[in-house]
Amino acid sequence: MDTPRAIPGAQAIARAALLLRLVSAAGVEGLTVSALARQSALTRPTTHRLLSALRKEGLVDQDEARGTWTPGPELYLMGAAAAARYDVTAVARDIVRSLAVRTEESAFLSVRRGDETVCLLREEGSFPIRSFVLSEGIRFPLGVASAGLAILSFLPAHDMDDYLDRHPELPDRWGAAHAPHDVRRRVRETQLRGYAVNPGLIVEGSFGLGAAVFNRDGQPQWALSLTGVQFRFGPDRLPELGRTLLAHAHQLTTRIAAARS
Repeated sequence: MDTPRAIPGAQAIARAALLLRLVSAAGVEGLTVSALARQSALTRPTTHRLLSALRKEGLVDQDEARGTWTPGPELYLMGAAAAARYDVTAVARDIVRSLAVRTEESAFLSVRRGDETVCLLREEGSFPIRSFVLSEGIRFPLGVASAGLAILSFLPAHDMDDYLDRHPELPDRWGAAHAPHDVRRRVRETQLRGYAVNPGLIVEGSFGLGAAVFNRDGQPQWALSLTGVQFRFGPDRLPELGRTLLAHAHQLTTRIAAARS
């Protein structure tokens, strides 16, 4: 079997795909070549060369006045074509809305994409003070935000080990609390509790809960999550929020299985 390194052009494709993910995550605001080079760990000339090639194919666009790169029209068309197979927002939207109504907190649906989670849906709760850690298109590594921690916690043990081995940079980028032994401790707690807890590890004063949503093979592919200000997630309310979150996650797991059967 060919390994990625043995496939001609694999490195260029991987680099281009990384840039597409970064540009997509930035949304309409876009990112400069310098920012993209820094985030991708590529040189500036390589980044510019790849972006120019992607622009020629319509996959990215450039705002020349601002010097930023944004998603292109062909990327939109490709996404629309893939949505019929991969997008679960149509069957999940009312469940995410119900979660926001029941808890009064902001509710989210995220999907696993490789070693990251991507937020697909956001529904605002009625409580007037909100946390803005997540919005549509925002990506986090597995094990960082509550959605990614929930998914990581229910992967097979060898997959979790491989993931942590691939990403020794997590504590440097996301803080010392994301060292492997701390992530493993939170994984064990999540497995026992059933849902993940993120007590302000990304943004101080913000609190998150996450519950995995499983595909028909029993693999965690999506996650529902709640975020809000920390005082709203005290010990007197946390178990109730967790039960509500798990009930909605189970409902969505059942609905996805039925929709794809």
